[in-house]
Amino acid sequence: MACVKIVSRLKGSFCHLLLVIALWLSSYQNVVALPLLPKPGQTPSTSELPSSPNSATFQPIDISPTMIPHYPFPGEPLPPMYPSFPKTYDPVLTGRCPVNFSVISSITGKTASDCTQSLSTIVGNVICCPQFNSLLHIFQGFYGNHSDTLVLQNVVADDCFKDIISILASRGANSSLSSMCSVKSSNLTGGSCPVKDISAFEKAVNTSKLLESCSTVDPLKECCRPVCQPAISEAALQISGIKTTLSDNKNIVGAPSEIDTLNDCKGVVYSWIARKLRFEDANTAFRLLSSCKVNKACPLDFKQPSEVINACRNLAAPSPSCCSSLNAYITGIQKQMLITNRQAIICAAVFGSMLEKAGVMSNVYELCDIDLKDFSLQAYGQEGCLLRSLPADLVYDNSTGFSFTCDLNDNIAAPWPSSSSVTSLSLCAPEMSLPALPTSQTLGNSGCHLGGVHFLVSTILIFVSTLFQIKFYYNYLKCFWITSKVS
Repeated sequence: MACVKIVSRLKGSFCHLLLVIALWLSSYQNVVALPLLPKPGQTPSTSELPSSPNSATFQPIDISPTMIPHYPFPGEPLPPMYPSFPKTYDPVLTGRCPVNFSVISSITGKTASDCTQSLSTIVGNVICCPQFNSLLHIFQGFYGNHSDTLVLQNVVADDCFKDIISILASRGANSSLSSMCSVKSSNLTGGSCPVKDISAFEKAVNTSKLLESCSTVDPLKECCRPVCQPAISEAALQISGIKTTLSDNKNIVGAPSEIDTLNDCKGVVYSWIARKLRFEDANTAFRLLSSCKVNKACPLDFKQPSEVINACRNLAAPSPSCCSSLNAYITGIQKQMLITNRQAIICAAVFGSMLEKAGVMSNVYELCDIDLKDFSLQAYGQEGCLLRSLPADLVYDNSTGFSFTCDLNDNIAAPWPSSSSVTSLSLCAPEMSLPALPTSQTLGNSGCHLGGVHFLVSTILIFVSTLFQIKFYYNYLKCFWITSKVS
């Protein structure tokens, strides 16, 4: 009877322990071995060097002038992305703008940094001009803080606009911001908008709804599911006097004069919002709204790619002449400016459509290894830099100069227009922002794949099971022998 209990206990403990071991070993299915660091003085072999992952999350990287190599062409002028230190001086003001500019010095300083002379032309579309426009909206609202008006008179607007440009230039900003960003002093006057004072504005507009919609702009949702933008458009329509309706999915269509009036009234709405928010909060909101507009279009200027078309038409396999002409054309394009990751997707589709319409039907991006970053300016002559789609600023340091942040600085293939990746493309889809995280089925390292892990687990389970079976039968036979001796 005692042996029966022993055998039963052995069977139970064996099954329980085997189950625990199986669960414990199965937890290693998604583990990837990390390579050991080489010992000091030891050079790893080529097979030991880690390879680039097929898919992963890409964290933004900081491109800093401290990483810049020695410029190899001393006889030529420095390219715009080599460090430069702006010369500052005391601005000469008109004396006819009744504003204490020191109160908004934080915003003017940020604008001067974002529009620095050396980098303003290459970051104008994405960073400089959006920040300059934000400064003007904030200044317009700040000017009317002690009055009942939301705009400036024409003469005062001219003087204040000159003072703003002078202050920015004295801090190292480009002095041609007006032409570069297509902004004039009349932007501060309200133009043809019929409502310019606060009392009339607040009678015509649901201000509580407007402030609630725009006091906090969601950076992840506003561009795809806008809240503040339609509120601004609705308020501008209400004070414009134009008889029409506003739809979330349709643009307002009217005579050019009506479009101008609506845009002027939007400036008045921005001024009212700027009065109600802190300077930094207003600047954040306005920059986010600008980023939604900026990322809807490709800012690059594509000239007729005749050589590319002639070399790449009727192509089914990689061709040296096609890839050479394509790379030469894109090299010229990328020198125009820095663009965002979303702009790069649109630019690749626009240029691909140009080639398709001209008879280039093959995916030459794939055949010639063209990536998204190839459409943007090369960071310090080494790697293509795509800026973030969210608002960014240039950062100035006394020792290193200006720096900025690149995003998606990896070899993300440029989408060809006729490919499924473009036909199903939605820049608002959350999965479009970054490549998918690697799964257990796609993980691998140095030839050790998931199938090998399964095989290893199965082998160990069989081995352990055999050991326990041997021990079980040994105890069983031992017990049987003791029982027979006693009887």
